Amino acid sequence: MEYTENALLLKNNAVEEAVAKIVKVAGENKLKEVLKTIYGFIDLTSLNVWDTEDDIRKKLINPVNEFEKTRGDMPNVAGICVYPKFTEIVHKEVVPSSVKTVVVGASFPASQTFLSVKMAEVELISNKGADEVDTVLPLAEFLSGQYNKVLSEIRIFKEVIGEKHLKIILETGAYHDDYKKIYLAAMLAMEGGADFIKTSTGKIPVSATPEAVYVMALAIKDFYERTSKKVGLKPAGGISDSETAIRYYLIVKDVLGDAWLTPELFRIGASSLAGKLLADIQK
Repeated sequence: MEYTENALLLKNNAVEEAVAKIVKVAGENKLKEVLKTIYGFIDLTSLNVWDTEDDIRKKLINPVNEFEKTRGDMPNVAGICVYPKFTEIVHKEVVPSSVKTVVVGASFPASQTFLSVKMAEVELISNKGADEVDTVLPLAEFLSGQYNKVLSEIRIFKEVIGEKHLKIILETGAYHDDYKKIYLAAMLAMEGGADFIKTSTGKIPVSATPEAVYVMALAIKDFYERTSKKVGLKPAGGISDSETAIRYYLIVKDVLGDAWLTPELFRIGASSLAGKLLADIQK
């Protein structure tokens, strides 16, 4: 796969230098209106092995429904992200139509099972009411250079879910110091039909990093310039305070511009960020 002009920034220390300039001003952007905007980009997430239906209602569904009644001039969260078994209750019980049902699938988080099993799960998720399906890039194949297999699998998932959004999780933490590899993973995902690319599952030691998000944004920009297709970006994993969220907001704003600062093209996957943002807004 050929690198385009923006990928030249991946050389030497250009990524670290660019990110350092952006995050340096994060504290200066801790403004109420910015925090309110970021709140509307959250995919409110619970992916615990001990989650029950009551947990999902208590932690995600009920707060979102209650917030809709009192939010005033603030947007609600963009989506609720859960395991497949909770697809139907989120789809049926979340009141605001703007809040998407987001479901992880295809043998999340390892993606280490039979392709037929992954396909069946993705189809079930889609049929039971998911608006968006988050699947993991087949990492073993990617890291071993089997790029055609990676492309083929993503294309199959996109064909299965049709018009619904497919988010491909790159699991950048597994190769976070190899910027060209992150760029290549992003390009493969988009070539395969991803509507969003996402950093992390949150299930390995390294999750989202500003550098990975910056490289992914460069890839999205290059892909858009070549194809005119806008692909969304979702940092996820370890984003639990306002200043960290602002860093990602500023990276997207700097590389991709205001056109990407909408829930249709930018999400932040988080479990505790919503409460932190609300507390800072109230200050």
